[in-house]
Amino acid sequence: MAELNIGDQVTAIYKTGKYIGEITERRPQHYLVRVLAVAKHPMQGDLHNPKDAAVGFFHERKALSFREQANIPEKMVKPFEGEIPDYLESLKEATGKLRAELEADDSTWAQQSMRNLDSLEKDYFRNQ
Repeated sequence: MAELNIGDQVTAIYKTGKYIGEITERRPQHYLVRVLAVAKHPMQGDLHNPKDAAVGFFHERKALSFREQANIPEKMVKPFEGEIPDYLESLKEATGKLRAELEADDSTWAQQSMRNLDSLEKDYFRNQ
């Protein structure tokens, strides 16, 4: 894979979310990526026990904010071609996709995830 450079537009997977952004710094085995849009909203719950509601603490996982920077391993960063969508619109689309997936799942994990998503959406879109 060709090396990416500062200023390149990329997709980056961070924890369970996927983002579109730009590289702002090169680090050993990592890129610092500034988030410009959300491609996939993070899953809810415990990262180490995916889709399991019977965990000690069921995490509410927010998407990274507009222009927030994250240190992401090289292998999780890929070149991005195309138009970068508006951050808020991309966040609405990503939460909508996650909601549709959760509504199709009747597990306890999905129900708890839906409660988290309801809370997150109130926070994300409170000024809309």
